[in-house]
Amino acid sequence: MTRGNIVHIVGTGTIGEPLIGLLANLKKELCIDEVTFSKRTPLLTDRSKVRDLIKRGAKLSVPKEKFSEFKKIDLEPDYEHEEAISRATVVIDCTPSGLENKKRYYESFKDEVKCFVAQGSEFGFGKMYAFRINDDALTSNDKYIQIVSCNTHNIAAIIQTIAIDDNTSNLSEGRFLCLRRANDISQNGGFVPSPKVENHGDESFGTHHARDVYWLYKTIGLELDLFSSSIKLNTQYMHSIWFNLHLNNKIDEEEVKERFRLNPRVAVTHNQLASEVFSFGRDHGYYGRILNQTVVVLPTIVVRNTAEVIGFCFTPQDGNSLLSSMAIIEHTLCPDSWNENMEKLEQFLFDEV
Repeated sequence: MTRGNIVHIVGTGTIGEPLIGLLANLKKELCIDEVTFSKRTPLLTDRSKVRDLIKRGAKLSVPKEKFSEFKKIDLEPDYEHEEAISRATVVIDCTPSGLENKKRYYESFKDEVKCFVAQGSEFGFGKMYAFRINDDALTSNDKYIQIVSCNTHNIAAIIQTIAIDDNTSNLSEGRFLCLRRANDISQNGGFVPSPKVENHGDESFGTHHARDVYWLYKTIGLELDLFSSSIKLNTQYMHSIWFNLHLNNKIDEEEVKERFRLNPRVAVTHNQLASEVFSFGRDHGYYGRILNQTVVVLPTIVVRNTAEVIGFCFTPQDGNSLLSSMAIIEHTLCPDSWNENMEKLEQFLFDEV
């Protein structure tokens, strides 16, 4: 049985931690009665952030067998892990184990919980979603939702802005090169000493980025010709994407730039250094994050042969995933007013960076 509108977050990493804070800070405005979160491992190095989340009003849940270990480091759990899941209205899994947790936990609680959400590259978890890209695909019966990865958000937003009008595609083909940061500044592993190219594991789409965008748009009846490549760079600043869109109809450079300027989920910038854009997010963003779906670098935009749009953009890492996660939460909790509630988050979006 649920007790009001309860949102439970699994994980306190690069997406989980800011999402818990955002929900705790805005729960009154967003029809949320309680925010709970799971922490599996009692670490002294994590105690400060867990205490801060509790101070904001979120409630801690841990595995039952680890209650005493958390108490030893002066953290008092409110709930046992599975109890917290069963009490929730919506569960947001912010770990890289969404598919595993679905089989281990979520399928057992599908009658108690309205919606389960996974993050990133958990292909096959459920219906793919990105805010304002495929809102029309959402229904009240959606039990499992996959919030697509940050680079998938970025690519989809570029296509949506330039090549989609009223759910009709003007795209002949799209090609993308994802220049990925090695890891997040909060992560200890995964850094690379030099650029590392990735295999084209899918002969139709290249890397999972184009594949996921294809399936994202297919939820609203569009099948797009997309291909992506990926290279990991030895930086912690931001992902970048080079895009090349071939359109069916002519377009000029000023119209392209104006379309980007008019999209409220797109930020534009004249900064060509990722460090400057990253620094802006750190200083002005929510939890140091830019919540826009993409940051388009206007000086790089060119139109070739009247219908080929080329340019660079920066990916706001997990910021765009946070926005889509909030959208699913509100769609589940307040189906009649979720669009109005999402307007309350516009204060965290930028027109220019």
